[in-house]
Amino acid sequence: QVQVEESGGGLVQPGGSLRLSCAASRINFSIYTVGWYRQAPGKQRELVASIANTGRTNYADSVKGRFTISRDNAKNAVYLQMNTLKPEDTALYYCHCFGFTSWGQGTQVTVSS
Repeated sequence: QVQVEESGGGLVQPGGSLRLSCAASRINFSIYTVGWYRQAPGKQRELVASIANTGRTNYADSVKGRFTISRDNAKNAVYLQMNTLKPEDTALYYCHCFGFTSWGQGTQVTVSS
């Protein structure tokens, strides 16, 4: 099974930025679609952004224009650049490789003044 490890979360003030990283092992990440998801307390997990093996990207309406997903195939990694963060972006963020059932531990993002 694929293993992914998320990192880069933290506490940031509203309007700030963070860059999340997702590193994969046991698979060639570059041939799969990978998504970033988030789950806030009491809410369902939601797909925030995804990137296909072609490089095509999709974003949830709530993050369009603020978040950018990218991948570095040489490093077998996917990133999520988050700008102009809002308190409602606070959540545990996960990356997930489509087609597999395993999930990582996630990385916490907290946006607060």
